[in-house]
Amino acid sequence: MPMEPSSESNLPGKGLPAHSRRSFLKWAAVAGAGRVLGQTAGSTPARSIDTAVLRIGYEESGSASGFPIILLHGFPDDVHAWDGVTPPLAKAGYRVLVPYLRGFGPTRFRDPASPRKAEQAAIGQDVIDFADALHLDRFAVCGFDWGGRAAAIAAALHEDRVRAAVLIGGYSIQNTIAPSPPSPPAAERAIWYQY
Repeated sequence: MPMEPSSESNLPGKGLPAHSRRSFLKWAAVAGAGRVLGQTAGSTPARSIDTAVLRIGYEESGSASGFPIILLHGFPDDVHAWDGVTPPLAKAGYRVLVPYLRGFGPTRFRDPASPRKAEQAAIGQDVIDFADALHLDRFAVCGFDWGGRAAAIAAALHEDRVRAAVLIGGYSIQNTIAPSPPSPPAAERAIWYQY
């Protein structure tokens, strides 16, 4: 049965009855509050752990005795990018750890005077520092975008600790000594946001 348009059809969501907009806003607020509180299906509310540089916020799910897998999000995402991935890994018996990268969510610099850097060496070291703080000798990493770069750096520099690495799309380790030549203009235009 078709719904009658509301008399408020000049508002955002025009054509929807007012009660539909109210229902949508109510459920959006509930979902947003759940995300803010760090409560997603299959994970515990956000925890935090201190490293020398950061207080890293993270979510954990699965067996505490399972093999640890660290999932690393990209820019501009956060730990919720992995919401569809963590439950199957946890169900398979893995310990799934999803930290907020520096500059995201509850992760904060411990010293307000610390330089705010997100260079590849720093985000790669953050992964190792996170693993050290959790006393993880061996672990797997998986990441995309910035998280993929952090995973690649950690795996390349600590092959004795990183048992497996999955890098999803994008770039991995950047050669900062001899940068690559520019791509054709159409390709550069497609990745403008990286610059």
